[in-house]
Amino acid sequence: MPRDTLILEILVQPRANRNEVAGIHGDRLKIRVTAPPVEGKANEQIIKLLAKVFGVPKSHVMVLCGARSRNKRIGVRNPCIYPDWMKR
Repeated sequence: MPRDTLILEILVQPRANRNEVAGIHGDRLKIRVTAPPVEGKANEQIIKLLAKVFGVPKSHVMVLCGARSRNKRIGVRNPCIYPDWMKR
């Protein structure tokens, strides 16, 4: 893993009303996505959302662990933007 990669532990809520970062839930970042957890559709929306949040191309966001689980480890390579919820 490159040194310039941000690792996020997330909890995913599929079939939500909208795609959003919902805040901290326990020791994980909670992410809501509208897609169902079928055929990687929820993972695709997570990658798209986090790429936008961190200002990176989708190719810089990867599911490192938990591709078929609600609990995931996500890597974001060379994040350009750090959202306010990370600065608290």
